[in-house]
Amino acid sequence: MGDALILPPSTSGDGPDGIHLTNPEATAAAGATLARLLRPGDVVALAGDLGAGKTTFARGLIAALGFADDVPSPSFPIVIPYAPPELSLPLWHVDLYRIDDPEEIEELGLDEARADAALLIEWPERMGARLWPDTLRLSIEREGDDARRLTWQAPTAWEGRWPPR
Repeated sequence: MGDALILPPSTSGDGPDGIHLTNPEATAAAGATLARLLRPGDVVALAGDLGAGKTTFARGLIAALGFADDVPSPSFPIVIPYAPPELSLPLWHVDLYRIDDPEEIEELGLDEARADAALLIEWPERMGARLWPDTLRLSIEREGDDARRLTWQAPTAWEGRWPPR
């Protein structure tokens, strides 16, 4: 696996549970790194304020899985499912920003989708207590105009995969 799984270079603020991302390209590269580690059944929760870089991260991830077109934001459709051959791995890109009631999440079919696909969920806090315990929790915070800080909580299911070494 080697160098391909190294998180993007940063200038400061690295630690065992976070990394400084210097620009949008580094944010997309972090997403691409995660793409190489995903398996069907994985759930990645991607939190952050509006404009923090969640969609940039997701676009890097989805492009690294082989999607050749522009990656749309799922804000309005809420769920965009991808499957081979357009991606190397089945993936549901979910944006819960417009969900007001956690009960609405049942109607999305995420439990069923998780049986065969990885889930990338933006605005995961909208799920309330429904988020699976083996979810990789990522958060992106602004550190200036272009810089961001990516932090994570990796459950035991992700040991040896995240963070990449």
